[in-house]
Amino acid sequence: MSTAIAYWLTPTEPTRGFFKKLIVDLAQRYDAPVFEPHVTFYVGPDRAEVADQILSQAAIGCEPIRLEVLDVHHSGQFTKTLFVQLALNAKLQRLSKLIRGASQTPSDYQVEPHVSLLYRRMSLAARREMARSIRLPFSEVVFDSICAVRCASPTRNRAEVEAWRVIATKSLDE
Repeated sequence: MSTAIAYWLTPTEPTRGFFKKLIVDLAQRYDAPVFEPHVTFYVGPDRAEVADQILSQAAIGCEPIRLEVLDVHHSGQFTKTLFVQLALNAKLQRLSKLIRGASQTPSDYQVEPHVSLLYRRMSLAARREMARSIRLPFSEVVFDSICAVRCASPTRNRAEVEAWRVIATKSLDE
């Protein structure tokens, strides 16, 4: 198993609390892992020793990022079983490019902003029904911090999700 550093945006309250409750409820109902609500905006090589420095540089002059909610979707991919699709914007693209540029060996990671709600292998019918049943009380999500997370790459199962470790966090300036 290889490891990587995933760079996340994390949402502000009360949206964070809404997502966290939904993630915990779904995890309990479907015997799935619990994780922090986030948008992965870059995944690169495991360079934990410089992750804090990379985040510090990226956070300079970076304001909180607002992303428009598009819809609730599902897929057969473990890490996108059930998710909220968000619209990509210039601020997020710039942040991702900044992190990619700070990486000694950049990956070809493509940003597809979404907040995952459930990680579990399920039938198409079950995923479709869940996606239809979720109603979001907001039309945009504001993210005010970024963090670096050591993770298995790719993440394929519950044990690998539960092994994720946040190694650095920075606030985005107002």
